[in-house]
Amino acid sequence: MKTVLDHLIDISAQRDRTTIDAALTAALTALSQATACELFTIISVAGMRRLKPLAPAVGTHHEPQGKLPLPLLADVPLLAECIARHAPDVHAHLPGNQVLTWMPVWSSDGMEAQIYVRLVTPHVPTPLQLRDMRGVIAVYRNFQQLLDDNQLDSLTGLLNRKTFDSSFSALVSSIGIAGSPPDFRQAERRAANGGIAHWLAVIDIDHFKKINDQFGHVYGDEVLILMANLIAGAFRDQDRVFRFGGEEFVVLLRASSLDAARQSFERLRCLVAAHEFPQIKRITISLGFVSISSETPVTILGHADQALYFAKENGRNRVCFYDELIASGQLDESVRYQDADFF
Repeated sequence: MKTVLDHLIDISAQRDRTTIDAALTAALTALSQATACELFTIISVAGMRRLKPLAPAVGTHHEPQGKLPLPLLADVPLLAECIARHAPDVHAHLPGNQVLTWMPVWSSDGMEAQIYVRLVTPHVPTPLQLRDMRGVIAVYRNFQQLLDDNQLDSLTGLLNRKTFDSSFSALVSSIGIAGSPPDFRQAERRAANGGIAHWLAVIDIDHFKKINDQFGHVYGDEVLILMANLIAGAFRDQDRVFRFGGEEFVVLLRASSLDAARQSFERLRCLVAAHEFPQIKRITISLGFVSISSETPVTILGHADQALYFAKENGRNRVCFYDELIASGQLDESVRYQDADFF
């Protein structure tokens, strides 16, 4: 059985937000004998505060069958009460002799929290368990802050370009199959065989320069923050969203088929087009996407970028899939992306 020190060593050994979250849930589950442990953050979607899961529930290994609406904070009164009181934890009895506990990961000054722990345990945690769990959470908070300073975009809070470079290279290396055809059929075959296909999308805000010119860069930054919230809220916790630079964003999506990937990206496009932004009212995005195959990261990203620029040059407010553009003759496959300064 692991000691508290063992769990602290596990947490401090991580170099990625997802794995450090998993290390925390594993530690809290063991220390409290929890039957469920999940991490959430609170995001704003269309002016409503909603809970977004950060890490899969302990013991959950299957893919979600569909995207469920994110719950409203107002519909979780126990957590809302905990936040209002700045309490270290709150508890409530559940049916079946179980106890629900919320533990915010408060900042060092205790004024705000970005992450909230939800535990289901067979009994109210003892004072000793609570002491150990609070200590683990404090170490997690401090170490996570170090990771955030290095991995997050300072304006939007999304993962930054540096993190994308390392994450994408590692993903391509892990799923690359030597000698397999470099197109979306490889991803479809993986999904048909019970695997998960991976997709990369590059997103660009349409006419963003005009927004900056008309309303100024301060408002432009506000648009970027709102757009980041919309994009982050549109995808599940196993998908990863990055600010690539300027008004460009990148999504690494896990989806079982081309149709599922397209539906996810079209849903985002429609969500943005329907959102009412302050002053400017309506903003649209263009998106190019590609399956992640055995080609090099530079080539895959270049293909997504080509699909994006096709969308922007052909009406904007569109989602374009690279392989379809090649198959239809609208893009020339012999044209290679020249800017190799990705990694």
